Amino acid sequence: MVIGTIFGNRRGHVWFCIQHDRLSTTPLLLLELSIPTHQLVKEMQCGLVRLALECNRSELNSVPLRAVPVWTVNCNGKKAGFALRRKASEQIRLILTTVQSMTVGAGVLPARFGSSSDSEEIMYMRANYEHMVGGADSESFHLINPDECPGQELSVFLMRT
Repeated sequence: MVIGTIFGNRRGHVWFCIQHDRLSTTPLLLLELSIPTHQLVKEMQCGLVRLALECNRSELNSVPLRAVPVWTVNCNGKKAGFALRRKASEQIRLILTTVQSMTVGAGVLPARFGSSSDSEEIMYMRANYEHMVGGADSESFHLINPDECPGQELSVFLMRT
């Protein structure tokens, strides 16, 4: 089990962060997705969300899966742009520090949080994820619903094709 945080500016794009534990500000995986935050929120309102991130096997066969720099993204079967692997900036670390006391939940950090005066609110959702390793060419992260009741379900798949 790992901690997953999805966050982004309301009119910006989505970031996906995986941490070994909630107190760590150094992510195991940090991806910047080209999906607009409002679009992902809309998809999540419908219930089931599957993000499939794919990379090319022939070009990146020798690279560990989580070290792949660029991914093609599909959201619920539709092409949704790209994802880029990133290192945590000071602002990302500040966001992770701010939400570290929360194990599971969603909310909004206020505008101008940790940056310039023209910034906007940051939406976030933090939860436990089951981490599944299918081999050197596939991993997945599945949101664990704390209530064990049916509802929104989110999974992120990393695949080398």
